Amino acid sequence: MITRKSTHLLLHIILTVFGLIWIYPFIWMILSSFKTNNELLVSGVNPIPDDFQWENYARAWNNANFSGYFVNTVIITVATVIIVVVLSALTGYALGRVKFPGRTGVLICVAAIMFIPKGYTIIPLFKLVNQMGLSNSLLGVIIAESSGAHVLFILMFTSFFAKIPKELEEAAEMDGAGFFGTFYRIMLPLSAPIVATTAIMQFIWTWSSFLIPLVLTLNKPELRTLAVGMESFVGTYSSDYAGMTAAATISLLPVMLVFIVMQRYFIEGVAGAVKS
Repeated sequence: MITRKSTHLLLHIILTVFGLIWIYPFIWMILSSFKTNNELLVSGVNPIPDDFQWENYARAWNNANFSGYFVNTVIITVATVIIVVVLSALTGYALGRVKFPGRTGVLICVAAIMFIPKGYTIIPLFKLVNQMGLSNSLLGVIIAESSGAHVLFILMFTSFFAKIPKELEEAAEMDGAGFFGTFYRIMLPLSAPIVATTAIMQFIWTWSSFLIPLVLTLNKPELRTLAVGMESFVGTYSSDYAGMTAAATISLLPVMLVFIVMQRYFIEGVAGAVKS
């Protein structure tokens, strides 16, 4: 007779097997970053290196200028996340709390923007940044990355702020807080899970962004990000695959650390948005 305990054990075994299959490519990439190029090409799916080649990371960090790309990526990502969180929270606060004519139409238009492919906007975006005199600069990349409607984040903030009791606003107004004072002192602290969710998702998207940094830093390779800098390992006649896997590992580790540290807030934010 099959007991509930044995059923749970079987389920855990099945999920563990599927989990290992799911994370295997990532494990293969990390371990392959310690192989030589020849070993990486002939070893197939075997991830275990014969000898750990730590110089792959030194070559990626120094020779391929990934130390500079890393700094560029951190600056662009942190600045973009701050801008997107502030703009999305303010927009969501206005749409969620202020009753104005045409509010439903604005929400429909914001939601419709979600269906516009980002690649279609790269040409006008490039022309706009160029006309501002900010092409081939980190500031230009930051403005381009933080532009756009950010529909998902705006709708998350709108949904969250819309369900907050009106009494909180009235109490803040009685204490002398204005529109922005209420937002900063009351609403924003309450939306911490949504803020964390927005920060994590935008961090991942900006950190791994390729098209915008590539287009806006064509004439200044020193301003490249990690994702764009990965191309330096691909040559005309040969490619440094071992160095590329080491560089990919360097690129992914910060994303993993951020998600691990903030995953509790991310889950709370998603759950709160869905519930609302």
